[in-house]
Amino acid sequence: MNDMLYLGWRYVVFHRWKTLLLVLAITLVVFLPAALNIVVERSARQLTARAAGTPLLLGAKGSPLELALGSLYFDGATPALLTYSKVAELSESGLAEPVPLYVRFRASGYPIVGTTPDYFEFRQLQYSAGRPVAMLGEAVVGAAVAKEMNLGVGDAIISAPESAFDLAGIYPLKMTIVGLLAPTFTADDQAVFTDIKTTWIIEGLGHGHQDLEKADASAVLSKDDERIVANASLVQYNEITADNAASFHFHGGMDNYPLSAILVVPDDEKSGVILQGRVQFAEGDTQIIRPVEVIEGLLDTVFTVQQFVIAAVGIVGSATIALAILVFLLSLRLRRRERLTLYKIGGSKGVIAGVMGSEIFAVLLASTLLALLLTMLISRFGTDLLRFLLLG
Repeated sequence: MNDMLYLGWRYVVFHRWKTLLLVLAITLVVFLPAALNIVVERSARQLTARAAGTPLLLGAKGSPLELALGSLYFDGATPALLTYSKVAELSESGLAEPVPLYVRFRASGYPIVGTTPDYFEFRQLQYSAGRPVAMLGEAVVGAAVAKEMNLGVGDAIISAPESAFDLAGIYPLKMTIVGLLAPTFTADDQAVFTDIKTTWIIEGLGHGHQDLEKADASAVLSKDDERIVANASLVQYNEITADNAASFHFHGGMDNYPLSAILVVPDDEKSGVILQGRVQFAEGDTQIIRPVEVIEGLLDTVFTVQQFVIAAVGIVGSATIALAILVFLLSLRLRRRERLTLYKIGGSKGVIAGVMGSEIFAVLLASTLLALLLTMLISRFGTDLLRFLLLG
């Protein structure tokens, strides 16, 4: 037995490159379906956990999936907008705590999330440095944003216009970073958080300008006891500081200002059901969803696609196995003179078969062990790998 294994081992070592290719090919056939299942399962678990941790979302009528993705993961198209007046309506109902969200603009490619301090409390976000937002124009950035852009407290980040041809004349807003969030390994790591009013200023609904009483004469068209009329040379600020913060103001009633969604935290399960019933049966322009139901529906589609991918991998795997068998058969054919030599020096048919079969055994054993090792590594460190890919 030892002699057969030794001869087989020496053959495998001598033809190391052919053996290595066979081992890798068979390893992939065994490993890929298992790895795909593990990665999809872990990803689905993370997606579902964030959705399950969000009781209800209120938004304008439209796509529930857009509402869920935009509000939970700050991704996808901006859902249809609703007005800030819905926040007051929810508060007055006494059934839930509303947390407004306005996710429409971006800064350096990252979503700007306009919200209130209640969001940080609800998500249990912690600070690794700095403090919460205290005034207009301040921002708190997620861990991934801070790491990828090498940002710290005191640095600044600038909002980007929605298009290159912004005819409304809305200037990008330079926001001072006052806090860095600790890693959560969720969408919050990839976001820039500001006060809800700051996002309205980015949109141009609020603005600041020079004090007209102190403005240069060239900026004033007319002036009397009741009013001062300025011309286009009046400076509009694109950065909010302690010196000019008092000049920023909003026009019109804030009840009509836009929101992308309202995160609804019911007082209890009964209150949540009552709210759902009121919204669903009311003849209004809003919808209320349970995010977990929407995300589970999305994942059902993902799992269906996964089955097709696994089937495709199975077909490719079958072709790979067939090719490996062909290689083994050709190898046996090429080793015909070797078998004849072993027979002439007294080797029995069993010994000769054992020597020839040791190559196949070695390849299959190495492939199985390598596939098991890789599967264990993915199972053990798959989550850490996803975090590394997210945070760099």
